[in-house]
Amino acid sequence: MIRIAHADDAAAIHDIYTPSVLHGVATFETELPGVEAMRERILGRLKQYPWLVWEEEGRVLAYAYASRFRERAAYDWIAETSIYVHADARRRGIARRLYGVLLDAMRLQGLNQAVGVITLPGEGSVIMHEAIGFTPAGVWRSSGYKLGRWWDVGVWQKELQAPETPPVAVMPFPALAPGALENLFRAATSPS
Repeated sequence: MIRIAHADDAAAIHDIYTPSVLHGVATFETELPGVEAMRERILGRLKQYPWLVWEEEGRVLAYAYASRFRERAAYDWIAETSIYVHADARRRGIARRLYGVLLDAMRLQGLNQAVGVITLPGEGSVIMHEAIGFTPAGVWRSSGYKLGRWWDVGVWQKELQAPETPPVAVMPFPALAPGALENLFRAATSPS
């Protein structure tokens, strides 16, 4: 099932994130944040943006969240997205379905754009982003140093809805109608 993350998910989310910090380049974070810091991240982001988890039989297998793209108010209608899937749960379509619900929730909030930032070559991530409608928006050359080398970072962008002029304020995630979210969660996890 897909549901909103809560503070008690911090340890499971930290466990999913750990290999990317210690051995991978999906994140440029180089030191583990710790479970308490992860709990604070979850609760902090949920004040404005969605943080969702995919759970099976009581075990969190994946999580996806949105976060502020830039601090300036003019960027209020765009958010950066992230997704991490436990190694045991990859290649099952979980990422696409969870990411799809994340984007739908962002659309309900009134966000117009989603941005995915991918360490290159990142083939799997590139394929997934493009399969759900993201398009390449640029490359930051040699922008991160991790695991003994420099990495390029690609930026992918997806329009969630046409912007209004003047724009309406983005609704904080907690203000969304619970019924609308439940419908999104149910639709993404029901058998086809």
